[in-house]
Amino acid sequence: MSDTRGVRGRDRKGASTAARWVAVVAALVGGMHGGWADFFVAPNGSDSHPGTADRPFATFEAAREAVRAAKRDGPLPVGGLTVWIKPGDYVRTSTLELTAADSGLPGAPVVWSGMPGGRTRWLGGRLLQGFQPVSDPGLRARLPDSVRDQVRILDLRTVGLTHFGMSMTSRGFGRSTVPAHRELFFGGRPMPLARWPNEGSFEKIAGFPDDAGMGDSHGGKIGRLEGGFLYAGDRPKRWKSSGEIWVHGYWAWDWANSYERIESLDVEKRWIKTATPHGLYGFRSGQRFYFLNVLEELDAPGEWHWDSASGSLLFLPPGPLESSEVLLSVLDKPLLRLDGASHVVVRGLDLEATRASGVEIRGGASNRVEGCLVRNVGNHGVVVDGGRGHAVVACDVLDTGDAGVTLAGGDRATLVAGAHQVENCHFRRQGRWSKCYVPAVLLQGVGMRVAGCLIEDHPHCGILYSGNDHRIEFNEIRRVALETGDVGAIYTGRDYSFRGNQIRHNYLHHTGGVGMGSMGVYMDDCVSGTEIYGNVFHKVQRAAFLGGGRDHVVANNIFVDCDHAVELDGRGLDRSPVWREMVQTTMRQRLTEVPLALFRERYPALRDLDRFYGAPGGAPIDGDRFQGVPPENNRVSRNVCVGKWTKVYWHAQPEHLLLRDNWVGVDPGFARPIGGGEVPVTDFALQPDSPVWKLGFEKIPVDRIGLRDDGLRREWRRERQP
Repeated sequence: MSDTRGVRGRDRKGASTAARWVAVVAALVGGMHGGWADFFVAPNGSDSHPGTADRPFATFEAAREAVRAAKRDGPLPVGGLTVWIKPGDYVRTSTLELTAADSGLPGAPVVWSGMPGGRTRWLGGRLLQGFQPVSDPGLRARLPDSVRDQVRILDLRTVGLTHFGMSMTSRGFGRSTVPAHRELFFGGRPMPLARWPNEGSFEKIAGFPDDAGMGDSHGGKIGRLEGGFLYAGDRPKRWKSSGEIWVHGYWAWDWANSYERIESLDVEKRWIKTATPHGLYGFRSGQRFYFLNVLEELDAPGEWHWDSASGSLLFLPPGPLESSEVLLSVLDKPLLRLDGASHVVVRGLDLEATRASGVEIRGGASNRVEGCLVRNVGNHGVVVDGGRGHAVVACDVLDTGDAGVTLAGGDRATLVAGAHQVENCHFRRQGRWSKCYVPAVLLQGVGMRVAGCLIEDHPHCGILYSGNDHRIEFNEIRRVALETGDVGAIYTGRDYSFRGNQIRHNYLHHTGGVGMGSMGVYMDDCVSGTEIYGNVFHKVQRAAFLGGGRDHVVANNIFVDCDHAVELDGRGLDRSPVWREMVQTTMRQRLTEVPLALFRERYPALRDLDRFYGAPGGAPIDGDRFQGVPPENNRVSRNVCVGKWTKVYWHAQPEHLLLRDNWVGVDPGFARPIGGGEVPVTDFALQPDSPVWKLGFEKIPVDRIGLRDDGLRREWRRERQP
């Protein structure tokens, strides 16, 4: 970071960060340094002011225009220009748009920065006050007896809201990303819509109409989407109305969820028909679901219900209303969008309560989001789409409806890297709504890096990637796959051309998984050529899972109490229709979608596929001549395993795992005894006299794994904790 005015940590004389901040800002009160003025924004400012420290602007748009005017007067100074945003709440009804006209220069960024002394919050929601006890006899009669006197109601017209629709739409697996419905937040945490069963529990699909069944391509049977499904029991008979009730479920598979509006509910037949557009699969008996936005089920602390007809919001607060703020998300757009801008730094801001994403960066180069808190947003925390060299650093990204940070960039046609990165960030509770395939970090394209992050409490995968030459390193991932199955903490799949990716020096531990369970590093559906090196796996079901792929390197890892440490299958040889179609058609097609000559030069092992598909330009091996693709050349060396070691099955053969110099047995001499609970990764450091050193095992830098308490994190976390 080239802005020399940023102050981190303590200087040599021990002056505190806050004291030095005050000195910096005080020096700028006159508004000029080196002939250039920084600009200031404050909640009590005015756009008729000049934007100085003592006469600040009121809006970001006024500051943006002032920066543009200053740039027209001459080049930016060394060190750049800063828009200082004083502490307070800034309620946004539109997106702040920054374009190429708002760019900085290399070594002279335009910085949008919070200031010490309090939180600088950009809010896409409305603070709610004026809740009252429920007095209407009809409403009271519908509320459960146990909470009737604790539920509070607010007429949204009294706070200036006249559009009463919740704007809830069907979302989930296979659906487009759309702004979330309005959400309620109390004390900085999202509140659940009134549901049955309550959080943590599900009902089970009891079946489907006899004439609505069909095959599922795996030998099972599921109900057709248009035919609806059956449920057990008579709980819905207690509900006065089925209007605006939704269902959320894992309808056919534990890795594919969606929210569906109930079109009709027949309480006598115990039959539900969902509205169009339907999901992708069907309804399988025994799969999980629940109802939500049911007034009669408003019975757990924190639950709320939205009545579109009356414009009323009913809420069962989990604590005294006067003790915490109540916030309703309203804005359906990002709080900040950089479109074609370059060398812009966004620092020290709290971005909250939009129904869309917190920040979007499209195109441009070398933009940074650093030291920010992004929480309680309906879609993604930060979206980076295209451009080059953007970074999200030392941020806390909490409670997002979809993913945490998504990075897309680079060019697979040339294998030129996008060079975006996420570093030293804390991710918690992503996928609140969409659940599946909305990871803490998504990497798409070429040459991305995610490093030194803590990822926890996720219903599905922590890091999901596609493409080439990504580096995933020094991250700690724990308590993921909490609500789903057949999922990995780090996940990719189904493309032989995804090569050059490195998964190094991460700590994966205490993962969940339902149904088919979960994996640590999940190389799904024949994806190949990944380096899995120097990681620590503890209490992970299937730690390094090679799902039919080739040319993987699994080396110098530590596996403790995993089931198993390394698993390999040969699904690419299976002749059943679903797997035959995947490896014969899908995988072959994806090889034609990249410049194969370039890829074969960069990743020579791709040439080995000629034995199974035929050489490029020659006659393809197809039809009955195609025998599948075996999971060959997977090298497993210099690993340490305490617990279950390898499993080779489903057409794979032992010789497909090339095993060499691995330690399998009891504790090889860890720094501390390893129990079943969560322990710091430093406990897995090996003693100097460990026997594994003789096998060529190399030291894992465990002290570099996870979050670092560096200057940026200290600067911007002292007044807010996740």
